[in-house]
Amino acid sequence: MSAPLAISLAAPHFLLLLCLIPLGACLQVMARRRRRRHAVRLPATPTLAALARRQPRWRRWLPATLLGLAVAALALALARPERTVAVPVERASVVLVIDTSRSMQATDVDPDRIEAAKRAALSFLDKVPKELRVGLVAYNDAVHTILRPTEDRDGVRLTIEALEATGGTATGDALAGALQSLRERVGDRGGRRPPAAVVLLSDGKTTDGQDPVEVARQFGRLRIPISTVALGTPDGVLPGPYGGAGGFPVPPDPVTLRRIARASGGEAFEVDEQQELKRIYERLGSRLGTKPKREEVTAGVAGAGLAFLLAGVLLTLRWRGRVA
Repeated sequence: MSAPLAISLAAPHFLLLLCLIPLGACLQVMARRRRRRHAVRLPATPTLAALARRQPRWRRWLPATLLGLAVAALALALARPERTVAVPVERASVVLVIDTSRSMQATDVDPDRIEAAKRAALSFLDKVPKELRVGLVAYNDAVHTILRPTEDRDGVRLTIEALEATGGTATGDALAGALQSLRERVGDRGGRRPPAAVVLLSDGKTTDGQDPVEVARQFGRLRIPISTVALGTPDGVLPGPYGGAGGFPVPPDPVTLRRIARASGGEAFEVDEQQELKRIYERLGSRLGTKPKREEVTAGVAGAGLAFLLAGVLLTLRWRGRVA
């Protein structure tokens, strides 16, 4: 999902030059009226005017319009317009933290929660820039998988595809594992920590391990945002032992996930279907993998202004034989 194009001006005070356009138009009208008022009328003027070929009205105003556009473009060029574009973040790291507890077997998200989470994570890998390092933490009642941030997408992809849902939910321990893997990146850039972020997908309340909100506060102090995704619907139910009735409800816990996001300075999302989850992951990938950068577009605007100026001067010379 591409970001909307943003245009800003580095020196907006030069836009005051646009006042020259209405001033020039007024002077031109005044000059025309003055010429008419002081014109010497000859007796044969009506006869000569009838014989002369009248010029279309637009030929009188087109050169002036082009000169006005030239002034506008050159004033805009002096204001130094800049556009904001997204460029890859050098050495940035993102850790995907995926809940693989038994509640992820619920089928309220098609085909089930764990499969939807895996497909969204794989889509994330396809969309983020190659320069972004991606890590993975998977957990249930304990952390069972930690892949440090790497550019090796194939290893991360194979690990995601092999995930299965079982056990309880230890979200705090999983976040602590993600934090440890990111801390190991200290030493890049002369000891400064590269940009980092975490995407946490979970569907249930924490049942084991540390308080995830307390761990999230550590992320906040390090300025590492956690974007949380609460997956599932309030009516989510695990099927019975043999796929029949008698299951127990497994609603998501968006309240705790919002607190985690707020404590770390991240964003919180709630989704209840697979396509929406994929869109969120793709959007997060484009945000976390790039940063805004301003680029001047002065040359293009100045070129357009010069083109308008040249066209106005040439038409004036061709139709009137003089510039003034």
